[in-house]
Amino acid sequence: MISIEGLSKIFALNKKNITAVDDLTLNIKEGEIYGVIGYSGAGKSTFVRLLNRLEEPTAGKVIIDNQEITALNTKQLRLARQEIGMIFQHFNLLWSKTVEDNIAFPLEIAGASKAERSLRVQELIDLVGLSGREKAYPSQLSGGQKQRVGIARALANNPKVLLCDEATSALDPETTNSILNLLMDINEKLGLTIILITHEMHVIRKICNQVAVMEQGKVVEQGQVLDVFTHPKMPVTKKFVEQIMGSSSEDDDISNMINTYSNEGKILRLHFLGETTNQALISELAKKFDIDLNILQGKITQTQAGGYGTLFVQAKGEIEEIDMAVSFIQEETSVEVEVIRDAN
Repeated sequence: MISIEGLSKIFALNKKNITAVDDLTLNIKEGEIYGVIGYSGAGKSTFVRLLNRLEEPTAGKVIIDNQEITALNTKQLRLARQEIGMIFQHFNLLWSKTVEDNIAFPLEIAGASKAERSLRVQELIDLVGLSGREKAYPSQLSGGQKQRVGIARALANNPKVLLCDEATSALDPETTNSILNLLMDINEKLGLTIILITHEMHVIRKICNQVAVMEQGKVVEQGQVLDVFTHPKMPVTKKFVEQIMGSSSEDDDISNMINTYSNEGKILRLHFLGETTNQALISELAKKFDIDLNILQGKITQTQAGGYGTLFVQAKGEIEEIDMAVSFIQEETSVEVEVIRDAN
């Protein structure tokens, strides 16, 4: 669906060349929600603006649905952009126009008739949940409602691709979740390919299938969200994962807790991945083996591809029973187990 080959952007600033995007290559499948994450200055917003040539690339190709965007002339690009919707962090609405007029604006530019505009605008207002707010002006809307207008406007010409540049960064957590749920609903209903730029890992976790991590203009890590979450390789990726799973300071808390409870039995670290997060493992162990289980600490989070997390458990009882329980986990389940303290 989207092929990006050797994409680069160099800005000249104070007689110096600044490389914002550096030889970036990605392939994005049709219908995916593809996340691109990076800290401020990583080049991610420049990257997304290169896809529809709001920024002109210094080098490289962008191919969307077999059309090379980077090779189009001005007239061809104007038509191609009708199939590439975009929403922004600060909404970019026309403040002197109503909700319905904002949504209708790209249809006017495309030459749609008044009747066609009216029908399409009402469809989109219903889709994004703004019924009853058609005549309101942006100043009369909440942040979430403004972004819903932005989404509806971006969908006006039935695009194949939706670019989201920090679309939830200006919103509170509850509103962010409602917008992310809307994007997932649109992706499912319309089969739309979505590229989502963010600096927030929980946004990636909630709705993305694939993720690319950017640093200093380069993609330093990419893959399925669950794989990247569970096996982060680069330091920057590990920092992002800590946004969800907790920082290394929590490891110290766990160590102190383990030392507190390590005077009896064994301390086990259980690692759950994907469907294993739904297993009632603790209750199953308690029924099968004559042991007592004390849950010390744990955290499980969900991604689009399934859940993952870690649970620390103290197992008390006869050593043979504990060993049989550990063997059962290793041989009969897909949960990973590690004995990290043995007081016997």
